[in-house]
Amino acid sequence: MNRFEELFGTTKPVIAMVHLGALPGTPLYDADGGLEGLIKGARSDLHALQEAGVDAVMFGNENDRPYELEVDTASTATMASVIGRLRDEITVPFGVNVLWDPMATIALAAATGASFAREIFTGTYASDMGLWAPDAGKALRYRRNLGRSDLFVLYNVAAEFAASLDARPLPDRARSAVFSSIPDAVLVSGQITGEAARMEDLEAVRAALPETPVLANTGVKHDRVADVLRVADGCVVGSALKVEGDTWKPVDPERAKDFMDRARAARA
Repeated sequence: MNRFEELFGTTKPVIAMVHLGALPGTPLYDADGGLEGLIKGARSDLHALQEAGVDAVMFGNENDRPYELEVDTASTATMASVIGRLRDEITVPFGVNVLWDPMATIALAAATGASFAREIFTGTYASDMGLWAPDAGKALRYRRNLGRSDLFVLYNVAAEFAASLDARPLPDRARSAVFSSIPDAVLVSGQITGEAARMEDLEAVRAALPETPVLANTGVKHDRVADVLRVADGCVVGSALKVEGDTWKPVDPERAKDFMDRARAARA
């Protein structure tokens, strides 16, 4: 069994998002609900997802709109506090993602004992947040300096809310990222949260990287999960598991169970 399968305990894992409420200092933060409100919402989603049988969960700050490329320290600290309060209730492998900051993501993973981390680590983009140029070399050196060389890193090579300024085709950029930046897995996304990656992009990246796990990162719906898992080595899913499929609503236990029933059938 390779490291990918050892981490997730299965082939073609489903990684489900625990979207935290807006964090302190961000425009949508609920000051009345405060930290306890964030914990309550995350706890409810976490338990619903685990009861549905997801293979892993990932904590993210999806509600911190408008997004930043360097997040406030309070955001990372608050995420660590929430995850710390829930740590004993997590029964599956868990990961973290602090949008859109690789350094903060690595720091949060080290602080919480996360098994994996997702971010944009490579490339240069014109984005809603301005010019976007992450530094994989700096982030992975930071991972080593924090004593987390074991941290599994998922590289999103098709950034949401952005267009690559690199003229090379997506499969070439993905292949180059694997050669130069040693990710543990590669993710392919749609244009925005909840929007599906194009199947032709997923297929092309999968063909270009026969030795690297390739996952669908956005917009995997119930009626597409079998097709996605036919090509990809797994998927990250958030919106499809929410009430009415709405990214900003809580997890719907029945939708989550239905999704996992379909995913298990597809894997079988």
